Amino acid sequence: MSVLVALPVLLPLLAAALSLVAGRSPRVQRLLGVVVLSVIAVVAAVLLVHADQTGPVVLRLGGYGPPFGITLVADRLSSLLLLVSALVTLAVLIFSIGQRITDFGRRTASTAFHPMYLVLCAGVSLAYLTGDLFNLFVAFEIMLGASYVLITRRVTAERVRPSMTYVIVSLTSSLLFITMIALVYTATGTVNLAALPEKIAALPAGVQSSLALFIVIVFGIKAALVPLHFWLPDSYPTAPAPITAVFAALLTKVGVYALIRTQTLVFVHDDSWAVLLAVALVTMIVGALGAIAQNDLNRMLSFLLVSHIGYMLFGLALFTVIGLAGVILYVVHHITVQGALFLVSGLVTRHTGTVSLQAMSGVARAYPLVAVLFAIPAMSLAGIPPFSGFVAKIALLQAGAATGTPMAIAVTAGAVLTSLLTLYAVTKIWVGAFWGPPTEPSPDADPNDDVTVGTGSTSAAMLGATGGLVLISVLIAVFAGPLADMSERAAHDLLHDEGYRSAVLGEGNG
Repeated sequence: MSVLVALPVLLPLLAAALSLVAGRSPRVQRLLGVVVLSVIAVVAAVLLVHADQTGPVVLRLGGYGPPFGITLVADRLSSLLLLVSALVTLAVLIFSIGQRITDFGRRTASTAFHPMYLVLCAGVSLAYLTGDLFNLFVAFEIMLGASYVLITRRVTAERVRPSMTYVIVSLTSSLLFITMIALVYTATGTVNLAALPEKIAALPAGVQSSLALFIVIVFGIKAALVPLHFWLPDSYPTAPAPITAVFAALLTKVGVYALIRTQTLVFVHDDSWAVLLAVALVTMIVGALGAIAQNDLNRMLSFLLVSHIGYMLFGLALFTVIGLAGVILYVVHHITVQGALFLVSGLVTRHTGTVSLQAMSGVARAYPLVAVLFAIPAMSLAGIPPFSGFVAKIALLQAGAATGTPMAIAVTAGAVLTSLLTLYAVTKIWVGAFWGPPTEPSPDADPNDDVTVGTGSTSAAMLGATGGLVLISVLIAVFAGPLADMSERAAHDLLHDEGYRSAVLGEGNG
């Protein structure tokens, strides 16, 4: 069973190498990507069942034990996020194949997209599974290296500045990350996540608080917390829809995962953290207000992404089982919903030829299926019952009310207000893009797409991939009970880390 933990990292890297070799055969590249991501989804499901029933699955690479050896760990949280991420990356890959952004000119195969996409998936998997800070840094660098290539493919004059902003901010955060690792190692003598709690606890209180705050800043940049979010609304909307979708769905959530893992496992928080609660409140409100002010569809969705990172930070800052359970449920919901919304944005802009809400209208009348695919995740993001967003937000609101501190109550009220602002923002999209008389569709560059819908061209793969993500978001709501129970068990593991630490540090495990 422990061998399975390595597959989500090794398989996409091996497939990326094979994809480079098969650069002149687009069909082989596409098949490799789809098969590998499907296998990873199956492996993640197996790991999740095993971790939920018997505890964390541990693999010590090379047989070297901690704190010096490299350890991969699949517990409830990492396995659950790995499964959801694999399903999203698979759906986005199928969408991109249907949209054919993987080809230059749609006739000449691009050797870059598929290998880099698979490398990105390997980085995401490693971030979830690694058991030490240094390899978490390696995972982020793998993701960032691949994302640099993906976000700067076929760069136009309009894309140069935001792409450079993304690269510069990412490099800066990497420098801060490696500095943080050096400080932690200097203070404790280890970077193993399971070995760090005892070492950190022996440090003076001021040093502990400083390291905890430093880690929040490092991962806050990657998760796009306000005021560290400025790069995201400029960078993401410039990329093609599938690239934006996978970035929005996963890269920020990996930052959130790193915050959750380090702040619960490494540092001890007996009560809610007022500073983190304040940042959560500001992130929710500023992101929502920024979304309302936009006329660009993708920029509006990007600001909504920033806003809803605040919900995840809210539950984390409470440091209670119910709060962390709400965070886990919200992350699972948001990965699927945000990815689906950006894919729908790709469908809309493909038909209308614009991202301006003022310049588009009538999509619902011309393409009713696209309207349905937008309406479901949009209502879920706004927290309308009975969709998955409502279930996740109720869990967070209950956690805030149960904590009962003035700051927690204030953030709870801010979360309700943010839901109303989100509803206003998605209603603005609906009125601008979907109501009114249909606009003249943008002509498609390739008349040989698989299926035509209306007079604009949309492949069956694009619709199927988007519909698949929307269906997953619906299933999250349908199976909210079992998923909430699993999230609560994962949250209990985070606050009571004896099982994780004994599995990683104990003899004879893995």
